[in-house]
Amino acid sequence: MWLLLPFVAVPLIEIALFIQVGGAIGLWWTLAIVVATALLGSYLVRSEGAKELANLRRSLNDLSDPTQPLAYGAMILFSGALLLTPGFFTDVVGFALLVPQVRAFALKQLKSRVNVARFQMGPDPRGPQPPHRQPGDRVIDGEFEDVTPGKRPTHQPSEWTKH
Repeated sequence: MWLLLPFVAVPLIEIALFIQVGGAIGLWWTLAIVVATALLGSYLVRSEGAKELANLRRSLNDLSDPTQPLAYGAMILFSGALLLTPGFFTDVVGFALLVPQVRAFALKQLKSRVNVARFQMGPDPRGPQPPHRQPGDRVIDGEFEDVTPGKRPTHQPSEWTKH
């Protein structure tokens, strides 16, 4: 039920803002602002996304926790969707998500609500290790044949699939 609220409230807010802004500055200026914010937003999303992609690559190369760059990248992606959606309210939220401090605050709030039991990269040093071959180990070669019965067609092929 709580998910329904944004799907109803956001369009109502956008319609009200369009009416207010359009009445104050006129139709063409309102449309120009909507197009300009979409263009500016797409440029900023691209540049911020490239920075976070570089941070993600760096964290993966260093074998460090990639949670922050992944979360920031998801927020930037969401920001891009909001900025391409026509409207003033969605533009404000979209531009806000492009600010690194806002993303950091949002991630901090999200981390306080989500509990990750364990995060690990690579094999578990405490767990069983994969078996390694010893110099004296024997390798047994073998052959096999698939004896699974083939499927029988349940219908005749159409004219489109006949060869």
